[in-house]
Amino acid sequence: MAYYTVCHILHGGSVDGSLRPFGIRPEDMSLGVWDYIFFKDSKFPEKTIIPKDLLDRLRHEFQSWYPVDLRVSGKDLVPNHLTYYLYCHVAMWPNDSTKWPRGIRANGHLLLNSEKMSKSTGNFLTLSEAVAKFSADGMRFSLADAGDGIEDANFVEAMADAGILRLYSYLEWVKEMMAIKDTLRSGAADTFCDQVFASEMDKGIQDTYASYERMSFKEALRTGFFEYQAIRDKYREVEIEGMHRDLVFRFIDTQTLILSPICPHLCEHIWKLLGKTGYIVNAKWPETRPVNEILIRSGQYLVDAAHEFRIRLKALQQSKKKAADVEKPTHGTVWVAMTYPPWQSLVLTKLKTLYEGNNGFPDNKVISTEMGKQDLLKKYMKKVMPFVMLVKENVAKNGLKALDLTLDFDERLVLEKNLSYLVNTLEIEGIDIKTTESADEKIKEECCPGKPFIVYRVEPSVSIRLINPQPCSGLFQANLPIFDGDSVAKISSRLRRNCKQIKDGKRIKLLRYEDPILGPRRLPNLDNPFAGKVEIGDDDVLAVDTGAKKIVLKGNKVANDLGLQLLYVI
Repeated sequence: MAYYTVCHILHGGSVDGSLRPFGIRPEDMSLGVWDYIFFKDSKFPEKTIIPKDLLDRLRHEFQSWYPVDLRVSGKDLVPNHLTYYLYCHVAMWPNDSTKWPRGIRANGHLLLNSEKMSKSTGNFLTLSEAVAKFSADGMRFSLADAGDGIEDANFVEAMADAGILRLYSYLEWVKEMMAIKDTLRSGAADTFCDQVFASEMDKGIQDTYASYERMSFKEALRTGFFEYQAIRDKYREVEIEGMHRDLVFRFIDTQTLILSPICPHLCEHIWKLLGKTGYIVNAKWPETRPVNEILIRSGQYLVDAAHEFRIRLKALQQSKKKAADVEKPTHGTVWVAMTYPPWQSLVLTKLKTLYEGNNGFPDNKVISTEMGKQDLLKKYMKKVMPFVMLVKENVAKNGLKALDLTLDFDERLVLEKNLSYLVNTLEIEGIDIKTTESADEKIKEECCPGKPFIVYRVEPSVSIRLINPQPCSGLFQANLPIFDGDSVAKISSRLRRNCKQIKDGKRIKLLRYEDPILGPRRLPNLDNPFAGKVEIGDDDVLAVDTGAKKIVLKGNKVANDLGLQLLYVI
């Protein structure tokens, strides 16, 4: 490696030494000459025909470029060549560690479709063939995903095809966002989901930078593309109000930048589509703010809670007998625990003590023995070890924070801020959030900090017909249930979920007939379709009488019978 720093002066660009820009012959490079180049304190050699200024230039080149920042080689050379490579440097500069190599990266061999490449078996692919088949960026993407370190990397053609489709999907999504940019939500990006998304982007950028610094390209692809795309998908699902324009285009900018070391051609193309000046290879790495880990954990808590709620709803529906009269739950009550039950708190405290005393969890037999010594746990021993196993899994996933007795964020506040998302994803009409202080013992046993518990119920309702009178709107009638205490906002949200053509529920206005009996029976007046109708105010509340199948509007201290048909306009 040391020779590479001066070879361009000794024989130009020729490999065989046929070019000699300064007329230096191989026999002129004596040991004294090499000592003068390699060692700062070595004196100018007495017996040399090389001019001092030329020899000083050779010395300057070496001193400028050395030490080696990184030597890349194969794992088969670790026990011989690379080991002696280190020995030789230490032997030559025993008292000057600044000349020792700073790093060596050893690669494993490359497998093709999980098998060793072999021409005899036909399992073989040249680089030029691969580029022609998968494109340059497709190859770079797949090789980065094939593996890091000295383990054999595995290039799987099916995964390469899937990677190309992912890149294509990202490109098409960018074009779609650019086309609808003006329709995206604007203003302050201050909702709970906005803040979580922004902080998750900061974390992804920082983690990807750290992976590139370690030359862990598979890890960089994981945090900088797969997981980065996943946080966008989560934001798109959870943010009921619609994605924010500024955050969407910050995502596109940063995603394109952090992916560019692996897929430079695609990212350069997107960079130009965005109207950026200059080449993306010259662009600066994205700036980030301090990551709010608590906010990220609270966002993940919301997603995990919604997942558990969906599982419980599915299990509830499947556990019932298949019958025509089985009603789907309409409402739910989410119970949130501020503290663990006493026996679980004791288990967590003992586990934390055992972990700190053993620098890790001891065997389950030791844990079981310690738990059996606690009087409080004797009547819960059947539940103790399953709970211990659950805690150990949480520690492996989330670290020692899983042993804390309380969370570092307010669960109830997180759920209340995202009630619209929970109602929408569970396809129910309403959710109440309560703490377990007022719950029965069975619910208290099921619920603990970080694990909310939901109980579903069916509330009585009266069905009403909603008709859209606007010509050429593409909107027709919908039958919706009306619950006691419903408002215009709740009915609009329900209508929007029922009718996918309605994009903005806030633009819906509800109208009632002045005469709820004859009004629906009259022929519509096309010249004045709103004649004989009255708009229902945002502050009005609906009351239902399920026995009489009657809906009454309560507003301005006057109760108005609504009948069983209303109008809605956009």
